[in-house]
Amino acid sequence: MKKVLVFGLAVLMAIMLAGPAAAQYKATMKLASTQSMDHPYMVGAQKFADLIKERTNGRIEIKLYPSNQLGKGEREMTEGIQQGAIDLLVTSTGPLGGFSPSINILDFPFLFRDNAHVDLVMDGPIGRKLLDDFEKANIKALSFWENGFRHLTNAKVSVKKVDDAKGLKIRTMENKVHLAAWKEAGLNPTPMAWGEVYTALQQKVIDGQENPIAVYYASKFWDVQKNFSLTAHVYSPSPFLMSKKTFDAMPKEDQELFVKTSYEAGTFQRKTNRDAEEAKIQEIASKGVTVVRDVDRESFKKAMAPIYDQFSSQFSKADIEAIMNAK
Repeated sequence: MKKVLVFGLAVLMAIMLAGPAAAQYKATMKLASTQSMDHPYMVGAQKFADLIKERTNGRIEIKLYPSNQLGKGEREMTEGIQQGAIDLLVTSTGPLGGFSPSINILDFPFLFRDNAHVDLVMDGPIGRKLLDDFEKANIKALSFWENGFRHLTNAKVSVKKVDDAKGLKIRTMENKVHLAAWKEAGLNPTPMAWGEVYTALQQKVIDGQENPIAVYYASKFWDVQKNFSLTAHVYSPSPFLMSKKTFDAMPKEDQELFVKTSYEAGTFQRKTNRDAEEAKIQEIASKGVTVVRDVDRESFKKAMAPIYDQFSSQFSKADIEAIMNAK
C-alpha cells in the first residue's frame, strides 16, 4: 500500500511539474528595425508587442529598438537574428537574398497589380513557402508585413517617364534584382546602407533614392529631394523575422501564439500604412515637393522587362506567373 501511495505521489508530482509549459516560460525580447518609431514598421511592432504582453499575461515582454539601435543596417541586424543576438526584426527584403535566395522573386518590378493582389499572395501558400525557406538559414520568418509600393525621388528633375530619369545616380537596396532593373532603365543604381542615405543626398553624392511613401515621410526627405514620382515600380514586402534560437526555446503554445499574432499585427500594420498614404502625399507636397501622380508606368515597365529573362535561371517562369496570375 505504501509503495502504491509513493508511486501515486510521484506521478502527481510529475504531472504538476509538466503542467502547461507556457505558464512557466518568461522572456524579455528585443525587436529591432532600421526605421523610426513613427514609421509603420514600428507602429506594427508596438501592436505586436502589446498583443503578446496581453495574451501572455505579461510573461513575455517585447522591447522595441528602432532607428538602427541594434545594428548599422538591415544586413547586420539580420545576422543578429541568425546568431540569436536579436530576437525579432522587421526588415525590407533588400539584404535577405543572401540568407534565403528564393525571397528575391518578390523584388521583380511590376509583379503585383494592387494591394488586394499583394495580400492574396503574401498571406497565402506562396507567401508561406517563401517564409518557410528561411529555416535553412537558421531564421524563423513569422509573416509578411510591408513597406509598400516603392517610388522614385530625386533632386534634379521632375520624372514622368523613364527617359526623364536616365543617368540619375540613385541609392538602392543591396539587391541584385533591383540593381539590374534600374540599370536596364538607364539609371546608375548605387547600393548603400540605409543609415548613410540622408547624408549622401544632402552632400549630393547621389541624386536620388527609391522607397515607399512612409519611408520618405519618416525620413523628412523633402529638404533634400524636391521631386517625387509615384512610379510604384516595385512592391516592397517586409518579412517579420525571429531568431530560430529564441523561437525554438519557447513552448509550442507560445510558438503558435507568435505566428498567429504576427499575422494579425501584419494585417493591422499594412492597413495603417495604406490608410495614411494620401495624407502623407499631401503633406509632402505642402513642403514644396513636386509630386508627379500621372507617371507613365508603362515606360518603366517596358524598360525593366528584360530582367525577367536575365534571372530566368534563378527564378522559374512558372513561379513568377503563379504570383502574377494569383486571383
